[in-house]
Amino acid sequence: MNESMTPSREEVMLFLEKEVETVGLTYLSSPETNWQPGDFLPVSHAENFAAEVKILQEQAENLNYDLLAVLVGDTITEEALPTYETWLGALRGVHQNVHGGWMKWIRSWTAEENRHGDVLNRYLYLCGRIDMPKFEASTQYLIADGFDLDMQNDPYRTFMYTSFQELATNISHRRVATLAKKSGNAVLAKICGMVAAEEARHATAYKHFIGKIFELDTNEMMLAFEDMMRKKIVMPAQALRELGERVGTFANFTDAAQRLGVYTATDYVNIMRELIGEWKIDGLTGLKENGEKARDYVMALPDRLQRLSDRMKIPDKEMNFSWILG
Repeated sequence: MNESMTPSREEVMLFLEKEVETVGLTYLSSPETNWQPGDFLPVSHAENFAAEVKILQEQAENLNYDLLAVLVGDTITEEALPTYETWLGALRGVHQNVHGGWMKWIRSWTAEENRHGDVLNRYLYLCGRIDMPKFEASTQYLIADGFDLDMQNDPYRTFMYTSFQELATNISHRRVATLAKKSGNAVLAKICGMVAAEEARHATAYKHFIGKIFELDTNEMMLAFEDMMRKKIVMPAQALRELGERVGTFANFTDAAQRLGVYTATDYVNIMRELIGEWKIDGLTGLKENGEKARDYVMALPDRLQRLSDRMKIPDKEMNFSWILG
């Protein structure tokens, strides 16, 4: 690759195919050793199935309303996986080789992520506190509606986004696990803890990929980082809605998450700081003038957003969600 020229996105991504196949897949686990949803929940063919479900439901009575709302929103987000796989598989420099490292990564990542929605969905079904058809309708809406984050089919922007999002979902699931444990829900705590651990592992992989892109195409990756920060990283479930609703559900869901401290504006800022440190943004060399300006913007943004976060007032009123019984 001629270092005096800016390589195309396709060149960089195809150059990284072998890196992804040899290193990236080490961040994934084999189905032969990995946990499965059935490992955590009552076994339907076991003699004590009904008794175990009763215990699970008794424990679920202690889950407060906001925590249930966040759990449902997190589950719907995980269940919308077909959208994410389609989106990633269509990226420039990724889809060209169906047997290459990138497509192997996406298929294997999807296979791991698919278990998250499965296990959370089954828990919600068994816990007895969720109106499942209404919950399932919201999942269908989210997949059918899709989402457009204006990434222009750009792998740089997209994998920057996934690096951020995997860290965010790790935080959310990990804190739900902590709150579930405090309320005496051992099964839910274990489930969310395992899901959180995988999100952290996936985040490490995506951060590794972006680190390699920074090495190969520093200026363009810096511009992509800045662009995503200007647009703001939003959850895939930004279009979340309930039956009969067009807008508003996602805002109520995020308010519940903020009230609980499950995922807050300060967490957003802290993830930014982590990524800036991970990719050593302050020490990048070889940036062009526009890249230097982009770096200045990104470096200054966490402090500015933290000041806004400190002034933010979180609504203290619990909203009613159609998913939750009673």
